[in-house]
Amino acid sequence: MTATLLRPRGLDDARAAAGPQRVGVVTSAVGLGLTVAGLDARIGDVVTVGADGGPQTAVEVVATDSNGVRCMPLGRLTGITAGTPARPTGRPVLVPTGVGLFGRVLDGLGRPIDGRGRLDSDGAVPIDHPTPDAMARTRIDAPMQLGVRVLDTLTTVGRGQRMGLFAGSGVGKSSLLSMIARGSDAAVNVIALVGERGREVREFLEDDLGPEGLARSVVVVSTSDEPALMRLRAAFVATRIAESFRDAGADVVLMMDSLTRVATAQREIGLSVGEPPATRGYPPSTFSVLAGLLERAGTDRVGSITGLYTVLVDGDDHNEPIADSARSILDGHVVLDRKLAVTGHFPSVDALGSVSRVASKVTTPEQRAAATVLRKVMAARQGAQDLLDVGAYQRGTNPLVDAAVDHRGAIEAFLQQGMGERADAASSWHALGTLVARLGVTD
Repeated sequence: MTATLLRPRGLDDARAAAGPQRVGVVTSAVGLGLTVAGLDARIGDVVTVGADGGPQTAVEVVATDSNGVRCMPLGRLTGITAGTPARPTGRPVLVPTGVGLFGRVLDGLGRPIDGRGRLDSDGAVPIDHPTPDAMARTRIDAPMQLGVRVLDTLTTVGRGQRMGLFAGSGVGKSSLLSMIARGSDAAVNVIALVGERGREVREFLEDDLGPEGLARSVVVVSTSDEPALMRLRAAFVATRIAESFRDAGADVVLMMDSLTRVATAQREIGLSVGEPPATRGYPPSTFSVLAGLLERAGTDRVGSITGLYTVLVDGDDHNEPIADSARSILDGHVVLDRKLAVTGHFPSVDALGSVSRVASKVTTPEQRAAATVLRKVMAARQGAQDLLDVGAYQRGTNPLVDAAVDHRGAIEAFLQQGMGERADAASSWHALGTLVARLGVTD
């Protein structure tokens, strides 16, 4: 059986090397992509473009018609002209896998960029992977500790849940992700930095994530100056690496910053190949790509991927198309509030505006009761804030407001947490129970 499996593969490789190779030519290079004629290539295949003996540029087939294939670059197109030879590789993008990836930093194609030499991987797998069958997914019935007090208690996340972190720019999304990377009880962290500023990558790795967080993480980076296809592929490479660990039975946390930049990359690709602009300039493929990407996370027959996706809301508008589409697919959302951020409240989580759709399935009745009491007290204060600001509130009118005013400091202390502070789930629930007892309010 072994000889049967191995021998034909060797013969195929030899025949492919000895046989004639079909070479296409670039017929046009316009905008973000180029058109190649004379190639027998499929969508998703990688094609190398460049003259014999000269530098080669990898491109990927993203569309095809009777005139040829439309390709998007995975590198720079400098020097490419009409008539430049193009050769198919006959394969899609391959992604490295295995525990040898721990602590490594990869680019959007899964290649190491941390200067630590070659990867000690278990091999490479195609970037595409079937989405888990809806009827084969295991139920989400266990909590995932994130190490952030407000998230573990008021918006409890389950293993295999997909959550969105919605915020404008500069509100603390990356810092919150780094806290989760260090404080979660997941076996593996896979972090995708898509469209990040180049200056911030080392700062995130060295200051926010640190050696402790990086030791059990795999980081995939594609900066904002790279081609749109590289940015898009970084999201799928990170997801494929997470899937490989899930298939081995591990519980993985996949963090992606940001989903909005993934959508922006797909918009550039779609418009470049001739798709019509639809909602706010996003072509229809953008929303199908987002759905396909997000549905690949979650539970499967074994293992789980808990997905945390930041969504950079345009102009702090939480109803813009990408935010609205992501919220409809995800299993909950955490809202980061700029008003809290500017006052030094960190993490700047708007607990009342955040929702976990599986919290009731992964918490006990006592835990849910405690969380509900605190939410009611916070909501009561929010509703009476105008009266409190002008001094028109009369004490005794509402016991919930009285409790919120009397214990404001304790509530704020519970909701806030330092960057270097780690809070395990058990201590967070104990702190919430102690706070609720002090409030003297029953559900």
